[in-house]
Amino acid sequence: MKKFPLVLIVEDEPAIAELIAVNLRHNGFTPIWAEDGEAAQRELNAVLPDVILLDWMLPGQSGLQLARKWRADPRSKSVPILMLTARGDEPDKVAGLDAGADDYITKPFSTQEMLARIRAVLRRRAPEQVADSVSIGALQLDAGTHRVSWQGAPLKVGPTEFKLLHYLMKHAERVHSRAQLLDKVWGDHVYIEERTVDVHIKRLREALGSASTMVETVRGAGYRLTAQVDSAKLIAADA
Repeated sequence: MKKFPLVLIVEDEPAIAELIAVNLRHNGFTPIWAEDGEAAQRELNAVLPDVILLDWMLPGQSGLQLARKWRADPRSKSVPILMLTARGDEPDKVAGLDAGADDYITKPFSTQEMLARIRAVLRRRAPEQVADSVSIGALQLDAGTHRVSWQGAPLKVGPTEFKLLHYLMKHAERVHSRAQLLDKVWGDHVYIEERTVDVHIKRLREALGSASTMVETVRGAGYRLTAQVDSAKLIAADA
């Protein structure tokens, strides 16, 4: 029997939720509706969805709070989150990405845009990954076991940051534009803004700690991972 992707809709407006649910059902998805964070958590506890459509403005816990909470939970941290928001300003979009959202949809939105964004995050959820290992200086990554270490000490790196680091390490010393990284790491960047890369680079640097100086910003060009880091920078970062 064919499995239809399960979509958890967290939306406090019944009319909007029903409209979304109807369009999802007509396009091969199985929607579940939760009107607030408490109801959404019950649904998550019962069965893990394939993707979450999360409204920014909710009674009780906000969408941002819920996104942070679910990203911190090992069980739900890899579930794609699409933030539904009437806030179209750049700082608000960045806040949504920083909270853990994979993408956002600004209200009002078309059905085709919503479906395209859902399909895009689902395609990126399990991209082809080579189970190899790579080392750059004291930084080591094992794709098979999903482990990263720096100077022998393990590092905690999120799933998207892991894929980003893997690609940068496999193509060390080369400068990659944001568009190239979206294409190679995310796989389909038609509906993703380039600002997303900056957010994940920031998270990657935070995860790398004293090794963060290996990820360089090349002004006007993009990013690169380099082993040619000034030792004084590494010493300062370790201090």
